[in-house]
Amino acid sequence: MKIYNTLTQQKEEFVPIEPGKVRMYVCGLTTYDYAHIGHARMLVAFDVVVRYLRAAGYQVTYVRNITDIDDKIIKRAKENGEPFDVLTERFITFTHEDEAALGIVRPDIEPRATGYIGEIIAMTQTLIGNGSAYAADNGDVYFSVPGFANYARLSRKNPDELLSGARIEVDESKHDARDFALWKAAKAGEPGWPSPWGFGRPGWHIECSAMSTTCLGHTFDIHGGGTDLMFPHHDNEIAQSEAATGNTFVNLWMHNGPVRVNDEKMSKSLNNFFTIREVLQKYPAEVVRYFLVASHYRSFINYSEETLQIGYDALERFYHALKGLDTNAVVPAADSVYEQRFHAAMHDDFNTPEAIGVLFELVREINRLRNTDAAQATGLAALLRKLGSVLGLLQANAEEFLRKGGAVDAALVESLIAQRNAARAAKNWAEADRTRDQLKALSVVVEDKNGVTSWRIER
Repeated sequence: MKIYNTLTQQKEEFVPIEPGKVRMYVCGLTTYDYAHIGHARMLVAFDVVVRYLRAAGYQVTYVRNITDIDDKIIKRAKENGEPFDVLTERFITFTHEDEAALGIVRPDIEPRATGYIGEIIAMTQTLIGNGSAYAADNGDVYFSVPGFANYARLSRKNPDELLSGARIEVDESKHDARDFALWKAAKAGEPGWPSPWGFGRPGWHIECSAMSTTCLGHTFDIHGGGTDLMFPHHDNEIAQSEAATGNTFVNLWMHNGPVRVNDEKMSKSLNNFFTIREVLQKYPAEVVRYFLVASHYRSFINYSEETLQIGYDALERFYHALKGLDTNAVVPAADSVYEQRFHAAMHDDFNTPEAIGVLFELVREINRLRNTDAAQATGLAALLRKLGSVLGLLQANAEEFLRKGGAVDAALVESLIAQRNAARAAKNWAEADRTRDQLKALSVVVEDKNGVTSWRIER
């Protein structure tokens, strides 16, 4: 299996530290607002990575954190006039609901920053003790960037150029403008915890270093997140973690690409900002997931009505192929050409577009065989559902999915179909035509096959 390593900027043969086992950490959400479609891109991208690693036989320990204390959280809680932990708990619940809707598997460990204050303080003390950090007179603690060799090697930024663009705020006591906070003294009325440097709270970057190394060890296999976190967050994680432990922090770095909206950067100021909940009000969750999976995880993805409609059309093709076939049938041998090619695509840096192309080939073969070799078509349908599950797709009942295309009263449709079938049996063609027209007005397509009537929504 080859995976693109952001640190080396090339695909590398994946060799886990411990054979057969993968330790993986992904930067999660800061929980002060609803998760947006950009967050969904990250969540689904690494969900697919974890699903596939497990399908490939690896035992995966997946850690994805929650940032439940930082400047944005404190600011929003103050604006709302509520305790910060009440705010974060509410949005953690909302985020879990959104994840469940999108079929995202919960991580094995989901640490919260506020649960690791002791570990954060201990790591900060280690960094001060070995000269990598210093306590300022104002109660803050800073990491000393000039003392760390090869700083910003992940983002490949020039440390000297960073110095020219950096600035020191009035209330900061940094030795160097590039230095970053490990611990922040709490202002009046702000939440905090007692520490050797006074009442305060952790800086954002140290949270992830403390949580990841506590859960996975000083060195682990994969660290993931969005490209927007590469600098300064991930560069700072590398610096403080390696300075504290003396070990390589992470062997392989993965970053998912951003979401654009109609070819523009998603931004509240541009009024093109969509939460997961807003999108799910317009489209079934599986359509949204397909849209996120259909592009390679490292590429940017363009959110638009057109791309979501393309995703909807694609899923309808898949479910039409599955419709009427027993997908609990015996799956063809694992060495089938389709399964081989699917795994070859996913072994190549999780190439989901190519893997989905294999699924479309399966659809064409199922449709070709369904009227001539039902047994083989059924086996291939079972394989289609099996491979789809690796991407978190195609697990719904086919008829139920095909009926989701419009807001229609299913009981009314069933009643009209019963009236139509009774009229046809009685050769009352006028009544059959009348009920047919009623169904057509509801955008319902009725299909009769082998004495069985089914229906779907025509979008």
